[in-house]
Amino acid sequence: MGWLAHQVRLLLCAVQFLTRAPTPALKTFEPDWITRSARYFPLVGQGVGAVCALVLLIGERLWSAPVGAILALGAGLLITGAFHEDGLADTADGLGGGQTPARRLEIMKDSRVGTYGVCALVGVLTLKAAVLATTPIAGALLLAAHGLGRAAAVVVMRLTPYAPSGEAGKWKPVPNGVRTGEVIVALLIAGWPLILLPPSAVLVGLASGALLAGLLALTARRLIGGHTGDVLGAVEQVFELGFLLGAAALA
Repeated sequence: MGWLAHQVRLLLCAVQFLTRAPTPALKTFEPDWITRSARYFPLVGQGVGAVCALVLLIGERLWSAPVGAILALGAGLLITGAFHEDGLADTADGLGGGQTPARRLEIMKDSRVGTYGVCALVGVLTLKAAVLATTPIAGALLLAAHGLGRAAAVVVMRLTPYAPSGEAGKWKPVPNGVRTGEVIVALLIAGWPLILLPPSAVLVGLASGALLAGLLALTARRLIGGHTGDVLGAVEQVFELGFLLGAAALA
């Protein structure tokens, strides 16, 4: 298998894993390809962000900024199948409702959504909509935030262990995990849209996103021993929120 062909396969694997977008079927599949494809998670996120930004622009032109913001968030939910939002809700329910690591992981695997999950989803989505509806550079922020949120999840995959008593769901970690070089590639891909934003907004946005994602990752490590697929989805969501809030404050 040539190097370029393999990279295309990994990119397709990332698209299939993170979205519901139609893609050519992979004729072969190796168990570690999802982890190896993590380098391209930010690129997939930027694709989602670009579509959301376009929907935002059209919604603003046809109706109003609030309508455009809500439609943009809806487009993201449709493209990804609410993949990361599901992780946010499950993580909020598990970390907020369980008293032991085993019980927290059990709650996170439950398909039902509890009070903590509903509150987390409503809070995050409402804040995102409010920011996008009142920021003049909302399209650029969406493009950057979607890629950076996925990159934050890749960083957490590298820096924290998989929760020892967690059972793998859609994503199953491999023994050697995400490699340092793959994290670097993910960060480089995630970083290019930042040139579209004011430097001060970039700095505050990155700091705010890193703060929220870091606090969540540390809390998960303390309460369940590391990360799970749900925690990674929640990390992506809270980084997005923190980046949007911080960047919009100085945009």
